[in-house]
Amino acid sequence: MTQLTESGLEPDQCVLPSVREAKESFRPLVLDPARPAGAAALAALRESACVREVHDRIEDQVEELLHCLAPADPFRARSRFRAVAEAMGGRPHDYGRWVWYPWSGRLVHVLARDEFRLVRTDRNRDKITRDQQRALSRRRVGVIGLSVGGSAALACAMEGVGGAFRLADFDRLGLSNLNRLEAGVHELGVEKSILCARRMYELDPYLDVEVFRDGVTEDTVEDFFGDPGHGDGLDLLIEECDTPWVKVAAREHARRRRVPVLMETNDRGLLDIERFDLEPDRPLFHGTTAPVDADDVRGLDREQTIRFLLDIVDERRLSPAMTDALTRVGRSLAGWPQLASGVMLGAALVADTARRILLGEPLSSGRHSVDLQALVAAECAGRSPLGADR
Repeated sequence: MTQLTESGLEPDQCVLPSVREAKESFRPLVLDPARPAGAAALAALRESACVREVHDRIEDQVEELLHCLAPADPFRARSRFRAVAEAMGGRPHDYGRWVWYPWSGRLVHVLARDEFRLVRTDRNRDKITRDQQRALSRRRVGVIGLSVGGSAALACAMEGVGGAFRLADFDRLGLSNLNRLEAGVHELGVEKSILCARRMYELDPYLDVEVFRDGVTEDTVEDFFGDPGHGDGLDLLIEECDTPWVKVAAREHARRRRVPVLMETNDRGLLDIERFDLEPDRPLFHGTTAPVDADDVRGLDREQTIRFLLDIVDERRLSPAMTDALTRVGRSLAGWPQLASGVMLGAALVADTARRILLGEPLSSGRHSVDLQALVAAECAGRSPLGADR
């Protein structure tokens, strides 16, 4: 399938995808209707059976843009209708961009990139200033493991923490994933990397998202981290997988390239920060395991894998339920226990920390726990839920 960009293509280069290509796609087409190539592609789309829904709220978006640019006097003594019409130059159909999402068949009219991002992130101010938001949009974030990591990636994209992402996961969505992943039953069997990329592009069609559909392997790890000399190196890694080789190899590459690493364990809100950008000689996992390299953990059996993962997270920090579960996975439990509330808390912790690191705040390596059961403790016997004595 040919990807149309805002640089434009000749009309005969616009090739609509096959049904199979549309089902497997994760990138939208962004069309500029003011350019001949974009107008031709848009006309071809409208005449095809590829568009199942048209969503055009461009006037509302322009009104929001005017409010963002001049909150005290957005219309400058004009009517709302006149101010919006003048801002669009009297050509609403040609204003901004049209975005087509092949997997859903939706054709959506949106503002051009800079205006779109200004409006979409305006309510972040000034917890994040506009200058900071622009700086964050130039950063590239890698995410390995898209169950817990998928929520973190979406939280980062929603907050504008990163303008480019690399997503890696070999797994597909299963019914048992729907206790914690934002997806629907119509998406069962779809690759998690594709699902996450689609959600991110539906939030912001101007993102740059790459997917590694087989996860991170020996053959792909170099490409996943990119080359800083070519301007496509990672600025931060979020690692959320449970494969020992990947966990170690990813950190080896991150340390060598001086990329900070974040991990959230989805248990007691445990957030792990490894500032390899500041400490290139720092031991992996804070030294909680014996010194190992990726080859050392390649062939671990099930019991050895569990022991290694327990060493990484420091089993003394685990909740009793998780400690018990680790000994029963594969026997009386089908997989690691995870809750949507824990995944969402982890996503918030990762996104907040990623933003602060990428903006240069002096956060040090370490582990931090946001244990909601400890912070929001159960009431003592004899007291009402509202805190009054019975």
